[in-house]
Amino acid sequence: MVSARIRGRQNMNKRAVIQKVVDQIARDLAVLLAAAKATHEEATHEQNKPENKYDTRALEASYLAQGQSRQVAELERAKQEFESLCLADALPNAPVDVGALLTLKCGNTEAVYLLGPRAGGMEISIAGTPVTVITPQSPIGRQLMGKLRGESVIPPNDPKQRPFKITRVW
Repeated sequence: MVSARIRGRQNMNKRAVIQKVVDQIARDLAVLLAAAKATHEEATHEQNKPENKYDTRALEASYLAQGQSRQVAELERAKQEFESLCLADALPNAPVDVGALLTLKCGNTEAVYLLGPRAGGMEISIAGTPVTVITPQSPIGRQLMGKLRGESVIPPNDPKQRPFKITRVW
């Protein structure tokens, strides 16, 4: 059960969480850069010159390379923004803000989240505890911004409208 593991991780190191996110972004960036390079080479290779007006291989490869370049730029921005986050733990009664590590409880289930500037949906694991990155642009992230420990939020896409209580912010 996740709750027992989280209780044992009450002193989770925020610096370690952010570093693990940065490391994952760096790995994703390396893979994407290699793919973008290969796609660029394919788009510009002489064998991919159109044979007739209906041959769009080179054009399609160039669109793919362009999209991959945008993804590379996004990952580079994400890496920079995570590296520049304030690593100090939040004060006991501080409102939730970007860079906050927090625990949300719904019923008997608790989960740990990092409210990051980018890379929403990324999941890492610290000592067996999953940590999911959410952003202020997400529906739940928007609701969490400015909330205090003990307050609740209701996920907008939850048909049962079960509240998530903020049990810890650091």
